[in-house]
Amino acid sequence: MSNELAIAAVTITLRHLLQQRFDAESSGGITVTTRPLDKVRDNTVSSGDQVNLFLYDTQINATWRNMDIPSQVKPGETGQQLLPLNLYYLLTAYAQNDDFPEPTSHRLLGVAMSVFNDHPILTSADIRAALPTTDPTEYDLDQQVEQLRIVYQPLSVEEMFNLWSTFQAPYRISAAYEVSVVLIESKLPAKTPLPIIKRQSDDRGPILQSDLSSPLPALVSIQLPNQQPSGRLGDVLILNGFHLDAENVVILFTNIRLEISLELPPLPERTATEIQVQLPDESVRWAAGFYTVAVGVTRTGEPSRTTNELSFSLAPKILDIIPRQATPDPNGEVILTLICSPQVRSRQRVALLLEDREVVAQPRQTQTDRLEFRIAGVTAGEYFVRLRIDGVDSLLVDRTVTPPVFDQNQKVVIL
Repeated sequence: MSNELAIAAVTITLRHLLQQRFDAESSGGITVTTRPLDKVRDNTVSSGDQVNLFLYDTQINATWRNMDIPSQVKPGETGQQLLPLNLYYLLTAYAQNDDFPEPTSHRLLGVAMSVFNDHPILTSADIRAALPTTDPTEYDLDQQVEQLRIVYQPLSVEEMFNLWSTFQAPYRISAAYEVSVVLIESKLPAKTPLPIIKRQSDDRGPILQSDLSSPLPALVSIQLPNQQPSGRLGDVLILNGFHLDAENVVILFTNIRLEISLELPPLPERTATEIQVQLPDESVRWAAGFYTVAVGVTRTGEPSRTTNELSFSLAPKILDIIPRQATPDPNGEVILTLICSPQVRSRQRVALLLEDREVVAQPRQTQTDRLEFRIAGVTAGEYFVRLRIDGVDSLLVDRTVTPPVFDQNQKVVIL
């Protein structure tokens, strides 16, 4: 596998292939360089015939990005992430006297492109031959499991213009190439756990089952009361899944945005496929918003396991609206105060939905259950309101009756 010197090794190998061809055809006199575009024809470099190979870009190879090193990472081991790179080179030819009277640079460019066409793959022999004065194993590129491929890279006129204008250098006819893929190995060690020699308790062998359900604890769905879109404090949730029966079971609720992590015990009546949990009416600990729900299962003699996570939304509940009948002030604004549960954190986004209007709550500095809204330009009439906190709305529809009706507790009158 390649090390951090691999980029330099690729450049040296490409330059060696070009110089080898030019020396064979012209008996010397043509220089192959690897300089930036604005430094190619510096006074320190001969103004004669010259071919320049410039590395202008590197990009991550998406195919190899998350792959382990073949033959080095065994099943069950965790290898460190590779650094797989595609290298992009610009090949440019320069001629003595600026191609007068003959277009010599065109001939040089043609020969250089022919070299890359004849070497679509950089072999281990090519790499070792390019590094005769050093130890090739220092670069490790010749030991790479993936072959290095040279592919012509077409650039549009705009891309070529942007590249040359960046260096403020006079444009020269050029050809671009991609070399892929260079696999640079991480210096961090891989994690190699010992092989397992005991399969189950007392080495009884693998557990067999007759269906395709997961052999590990897993959640499938969450049932809310009365087919509500969201739960509320005090509700009983039904969690359906597999292998949820154990001596110790705990339900885990997590709100990543607010950094809330809560654990609740299940209700006594539970089975392997269904458990129930009641959300406590604790307005201070909880907050409206989106949560993930998982179940922690611990059986005697086995390690603790946690199921997959399912999404769950906790809706705010409007306890009171002050006043229920509001009159606009001299500025034409209506001021409403809502008392809600659970309490609202200072970082949460809160809005009042008045019919089809959204009104953002007044700023607050601390956690509170009282929210103030100033509504301008509202006409007289009766309005149903909803409280939206972090994208979750209070439940306006009362589904405990048939047919469902709007909750009259979420109604205000503007005089």
